[in-house]
Amino acid sequence: MVESRLDKNKNYITTMTSALRLLVVDDSKLMREAIIGMFADDENVMMEEAADGLEALVLLDKFKPDVVTLDINMPGLDGIGTLKRMMIEHPVPTIMLSSLTQEGAKITFDALRYGAVDFISKPSAMSDISREEQAAQIRGRVKYAAEVELAAIKYIRHESNKDDLGSDVSNGQIQHIVAMGAAEGGYGALLKIIPQLRTDSNSTYLISLHVASEFVDAFIGYLNTCSKIPVKRAVHNDVIKPGCCYISSGTDYMSVHKEADGFSLHISPAPFVTRRGAIDMLLFSTAEAMGDQAVGVILSGLGEDGAEGLEEIIRVGGMAIVQDPHTCFCKEMALSALERSAVEQVVVDAKIPSILNGNLNN
Repeated sequence: MVESRLDKNKNYITTMTSALRLLVVDDSKLMREAIIGMFADDENVMMEEAADGLEALVLLDKFKPDVVTLDINMPGLDGIGTLKRMMIEHPVPTIMLSSLTQEGAKITFDALRYGAVDFISKPSAMSDISREEQAAQIRGRVKYAAEVELAAIKYIRHESNKDDLGSDVSNGQIQHIVAMGAAEGGYGALLKIIPQLRTDSNSTYLISLHVASEFVDAFIGYLNTCSKIPVKRAVHNDVIKPGCCYISSGTDYMSVHKEADGFSLHISPAPFVTRRGAIDMLLFSTAEAMGDQAVGVILSGLGEDGAEGLEEIIRVGGMAIVQDPHTCFCKEMALSALERSAVEQVVVDAKIPSILNGNLNN
């Protein structure tokens, strides 16, 4: 089992206190053997297997896994049904490992909404990468998942009534711009945040998400099925409105510009394909446009994008929020931001909406 913490100097400490316990759930014996074989040479991983959801639920108590890989299509209790029961009865960091869990697929977003921490497709000879690379990806995802604390494992219910979230989309002036950055693990964090935002907010929400452009469109479509506020693709020269959310891919640079009668977006291709900087660009422009009414939010992801921009948000007197690294699937972005700046709001992703709904709408 992996144990992780931040020390008082903001250093992130990870220690292996015992062997990682992995439960592999799949109705195919061949697939279970293939996944177990990927960890056969790792003496720090103990493994058990289950052929269906009901068997997996029994093993949760007996084996007490640190991580579960879970198929979707299984006889009896399928993967989504199993995941829902796990999150209620015995939460465990869970990776959906199925031929159905492609990026951008509705069932993938459903699984993340119901509490899975990650997803990956099953190993396949049809893949563009070798079996060895596929195995390395799965091993890496399992070890990332093992570091996620239970505070991040949550079955996301959207049961708040309209009165709780505000009765009408705001038609007033923008008082705050909330600029968020997310990458690996960001889908799950955003699914805990965006659907819980108030519809009568005087804030505008801008998100730079480091995923391929076509997946941004799929995610926007999904968010609009479960969110109160409208979620849109960021478009060049759009005049932004309060109470709305705009999302762009990390392959684009999105910046906000102050106009005589409001604010508009500027979208241009990111100049460096391999070097991330879209989140920093968004945060810097938000700080310039809004001053102390700017809000910066850094969520799960690899790399350092956003750390400099969040420092600028703080410098101009704005609010800075960082997802607690212990609850990030990938911690690097959050840690980089914390190492660079003194951030007062370091919270579980599920608590970010209450900060935005409360502190910015008084």
